[in-house]
Amino acid sequence: MRTLCASTLIGEFFVIGFAGLVAMKDPDLSMGTVWTVSGLAMLLCVLLCGVITRPGGVQLGWALQVGLIASGFVVPTMFFMGAVFAGLWGASVHFGRKVDEAKARFAAQSAEAEAA
Repeated sequence: MRTLCASTLIGEFFVIGFAGLVAMKDPDLSMGTVWTVSGLAMLLCVLLCGVITRPGGVQLGWALQVGLIASGFVVPTMFFMGAVFAGLWGASVHFGRKVDEAKARFAAQSAEAEAA
């Protein structure tokens, strides 16, 4: 699960950075505010890559997805991009767990074969 989820988060890292560049063009937003919010979200993406397998990691990832969708109120394209990444996040969690289960079964079968 870690690899799939981390790949999604790194993709989000870049999308958030590009959304920050787009948001800078809004005259109502200060550059400091845009880069503080974007920078914190980008930092969360990177940190989340390391803690995804710990308790609460997946839930924190879902919170990030909600925030990414909500950023559409500032950069309207982010409604679409946030929904895409939320779908990718869901797929990464779902299929990542399936891969982890398959690896565990394979390791158990290998251990049985070596013991026999």
